[in-house]
Amino acid sequence: MAWPESVDTLLANKDGLAAFRTFLKSEFSEENVEFWLACEDFKKTKSSTKIASKAQKIYSDFIQADAPKEINIDFHTKNHISQNISEPTLSCFDDAQRLIYSLMAKDSFPRFLRSEAYKELVKKQQNGNQKRWLPFL
Repeated sequence: MAWPESVDTLLANKDGLAAFRTFLKSEFSEENVEFWLACEDFKKTKSSTKIASKAQKIYSDFIQADAPKEINIDFHTKNHISQNISEPTLSCFDDAQRLIYSLMAKDSFPRFLRSEAYKELVKKQQNGNQKRWLPFL
């Protein structure tokens, strides 16, 4: 299992991502991974009308003061996004996404690796691998 190596491998794996989200929920910080995923989706947007509406949704969900899933970013980054949200670009959330990624990588991810949720995931993974080989025993 490659998850302990990096947050990237964890976020790219369906089961790993699900377990990480559950862990973040237990810590009341699932907005971080939700914001990161929303930004990943946003960067793939092709239509300019969708760029504006998706940017507005990300802004109202995660960035603006008292947003329902407000992320913890510095004033400068938040202010920069607020000033540019009327004419958003595909990179308008990049700085905030980098900050949140860094927070997850340095803070949440190491705690996740020590958590019961992670231990359960490893156990399930190992059991799944053993079952696969049973017919050959």
